[in-house]
Amino acid sequence: MNHKQQSNDGKHDDDSALSDFLASLMDYTPSIPDELVEHCLAKSGFQCPDVRLIRLVAVASQKFVAEVASDSLQHCKARQAAGAKDKRDKQPKDKRLILTMDDLSKSLREVGHFESIDFVYGVNVKQQEYFADNPSTGMDPASRDE
Repeated sequence: MNHKQQSNDGKHDDDSALSDFLASLMDYTPSIPDELVEHCLAKSGFQCPDVRLIRLVAVASQKFVAEVASDSLQHCKARQAAGAKDKRDKQPKDKRLILTMDDLSKSLREVGHFESIDFVYGVNVKQQEYFADNPSTGMDPASRDE
């Protein structure tokens, strides 16, 4: 009986913590505007009048973007460090980091770990084919074969 009472107290603590968290969302202004989140959710078929839920999605989206940006920065630093090792004779004067699409796509493809659960972001990034990349891109389909 004491065990049952402890589990009810734990549930009550969880409920009060959740209520406190949801109440704190009303005072928080996320980086992603509520209107943008509402638009994206409505486009996917989800409508909710509760601002707290909209802000919860915004906070989760903000965390996702921050993690991807951080991972991309690590890939960028590793790439530029590998390039610096190859060119030891010439020390680059400009120490700015240049983030490329390759850094972003590598960070989106990599496997992450969260509390012993493996997950993949699941986003595949393909670069668009540009006229400069392929000479036959801007040509008529009939003249490409020639």
